[in-house]
Amino acid sequence: MVSRILCNPDICNGRPVIAGTRIPIQTILEFLGAGDSIEDVLEEYPSIAREDIYACIQFASKLMANHYEVQKVA
Repeated sequence: MVSRILCNPDICNGRPVIAGTRIPIQTILEFLGAGDSIEDVLEEYPSIAREDIYACIQFASKLMANHYEVQKVA
């Protein structure tokens, strides 16, 4: 299965995007976070599929599973 998420330094400055598009994952998540439904997002971006939106959510979830440590710098 080909990944639906792509990180390429030549596309959107390396930001993760939906493969085959220049639509950043962040954009999709911002729509959902603002209260838009998946159907609203699909209407706004007809070039993506419902599975692409699910892949964005899964990608963000995997990022949050990483260990983060806050360090005082100065």
